[in-house]
Amino acid sequence: MLLLVLALSCNLSTAATASPSAPHLKPSYSFGRTFLGLDKCNACIGTSICKKFFKEEIRFDTWLSSHLKLPPSYLLSYSGNYTDDAKSWRLVDITRLTSKYRHDRADKRICTSLLKTRTCSLERALRRTDRFQKWLRAKRLTPDLVQGLSSPMLRCPSQRLLDRIVRRYAEVPDAGSIYMDHLTDRDKLRLLYTLSVNSHPILLQIFPDVEGWPFPRYLGSCGRLVVSASTRPLRDFFSSAPEVSADLALQLLAVLRSMGTNDLNYFFYFTHVDGGTFGVFSNGHLFIRDASTLGIIDKEEGSQLIDDQQEYKDIFSCLTVDCQSAFVSCDSIGEKHSLVMVCQELLPKLLNGKFLQPVQGQIDSFLQHCADGLTDDQGVNEAVAKLAELLKPLRSCDSRFAYRYPDCKYSDKY
Repeated sequence: MLLLVLALSCNLSTAATASPSAPHLKPSYSFGRTFLGLDKCNACIGTSICKKFFKEEIRFDTWLSSHLKLPPSYLLSYSGNYTDDAKSWRLVDITRLTSKYRHDRADKRICTSLLKTRTCSLERALRRTDRFQKWLRAKRLTPDLVQGLSSPMLRCPSQRLLDRIVRRYAEVPDAGSIYMDHLTDRDKLRLLYTLSVNSHPILLQIFPDVEGWPFPRYLGSCGRLVVSASTRPLRDFFSSAPEVSADLALQLLAVLRSMGTNDLNYFFYFTHVDGGTFGVFSNGHLFIRDASTLGIIDKEEGSQLIDDQQEYKDIFSCLTVDCQSAFVSCDSIGEKHSLVMVCQELLPKLLNGKFLQPVQGQIDSFLQHCADGLTDDQGVNEAVAKLAELLKPLRSCDSRFAYRYPDCKYSDKY
């Protein structure tokens, strides 16, 4: 009898704790609209990749843990993993347009300046502005519709560049036309908001890596988060081996050359560079990691804005910067602009103290000359060629540089 009672009690206990009818609970992210920024739409980037987040095909934890927890919402960027088949995963960067603090401050400014309240519907407030009403009536994105926006990309806009933005805008399913007929009111607000806060995701869309442009691949956006191919920031390589530093410096010079001279006749220039502006893929290939400080001048058409139009300011001009910030004149940007900036801020950190004399002395002398502004008549291409001549013999050819290995064994190009 005692054994029977014990057996019955054991069965009842087992049934209570592990009933076969109880559903299996799969760990998952407790995604909230607030974390993604979906509660702010349509004052957001887009929704093209939201399904990936909710299906857990994008995960924030780089070790693919089953304990899926969201990272802190105040971070500007996150490392994550992305999959299309739930079997193979690849690293991605998940980035906010700006810091959460700046987003919150801009949202508050929208409400207080447009509706005189501390909180509001951002979409309703922005739709009432004169600028957006012009966007609603417009058939084509023209320079007057973007005048006064703080993005360096739009300081000197041409009609050709603006047509490219509309034609290649990836957050709508049927892009391809230079006219905005295929954009809904919602799409227009998202595009205007993105251009006003940070043009980085737009640059990735209109100058894609598959066409040879030095940007990481744009994978999509959800709310106020952008997902792109992962790179390690250049600052991680400042203390790298001499041969790695020489290779990255040469790639950096090649990127600057392509930004000044390319088949489409766009001149790209930086308004600021730091250790996070450029990034390196796992195969050793260097790309522009952060395009938010990249300006564009159309060498074919020039700028269709005059200086007084650049000074036009409204709420869209002040979402991430001080409204009193002065714009740089398009005419003041010279071809040496970005090279001098890189010689001042990045190349010394990458190359100082890495090589034996007299090579190190020659490199240091050139960098000082370059940082001073190349005040003589030496052109950018000549200056770059001179430094490249010093650096090329310092590289090595092995599997660490997968983007050019084993080709470097057989080709003088490398």
